[in-house]
Amino acid sequence: MTEALRSERSAPVRRILVSGASGMIGTALIESWASEPISLIRLVRNDSGARTSQDRAESLVWDPSASQPIPDLRKLAGVGAAVHLSGANVAAGRWTREYKRDIVSSRVQSTQALVKALIQLDPLPRVLVCASAIGIYGDRGDEVLTEDSSPGKGFLAETCIGWEAAARAASDAGIRVVHMRFGVVLSPKGGALAKLLPLFRLGLGGRLGDGREWMPWLSLRDAVGILKFCVGNEEIRGPVNAVAPDCVTNAEFTRALGSAVHRPAVIPAPAFALRLVFGEMADQALLASARVLPFRLSHAGYPFIDPVVGPALQSLVGNA
Repeated sequence: MTEALRSERSAPVRRILVSGASGMIGTALIESWASEPISLIRLVRNDSGARTSQDRAESLVWDPSASQPIPDLRKLAGVGAAVHLSGANVAAGRWTREYKRDIVSSRVQSTQALVKALIQLDPLPRVLVCASAIGIYGDRGDEVLTEDSSPGKGFLAETCIGWEAAARAASDAGIRVVHMRFGVVLSPKGGALAKLLPLFRLGLGGRLGDGREWMPWLSLRDAVGILKFCVGNEEIRGPVNAVAPDCVTNAEFTRALGSAVHRPAVIPAPAFALRLVFGEMADQALLASARVLPFRLSHAGYPFIDPVVGPALQSLVGNA
């Protein structure tokens, strides 16, 4: 690598593209960049969403299903990094055949569409940070899982495999690609924690199944911090387990949440009831066990804000 190229790659990225910016993680990421000297482009399906007064991001409408997803690529001139967070919610309800197709297409097709646009830019973006999930490991019991572990089996694992493969053309073109394998992201503003809090505050919370399943988690502020860390760290590429180092079982998590809201967590949701309500999703998303550790983040020196589940939940619930 020449000295000029090394200097160029070490300079901060000043123009960043974000897809999925209206979701919980995307919204927090955009807000975190509000006070920084960064030009932001938000990829949207339509431009009718509300914005805060601090939101300086430019909106660019795209259609991932179109032959030319972004009609005018000149609007992406100067983009140095792309953060791709699009994807239908896997826990929105029962997995019908149609919704499973939506889960896959909203990830694989949108990634292919974004990569198609990025590799046409000159110069190329330096990095694409693309969302993935710890679902790629499947149900693995007590096995310790790092980024070098093999993928598992099942619908979620197969979806994540295809999702990550969809970004291969970007890597082949010379763009540094990072696959963010998110665990359960915790925030009182959305996601799993927001759904659990009302039940636990009423004293109606408890473990899922037998409670022995490992549950990799991550606070929302660490999710944002890790995304920014991976955008700026030239040494990080490939899969990254975006999970806290304190991987806990479901029983340990529910006890910690009960303690945070000062209520007992003693009413379990038995596996048969979860399967009755959620069908296939129960076994693959609610009752699966994945003891995932953030090996590459720890090795790279990422400073976790919320490394331990008890204090993390105390802080998050206290801010709700």
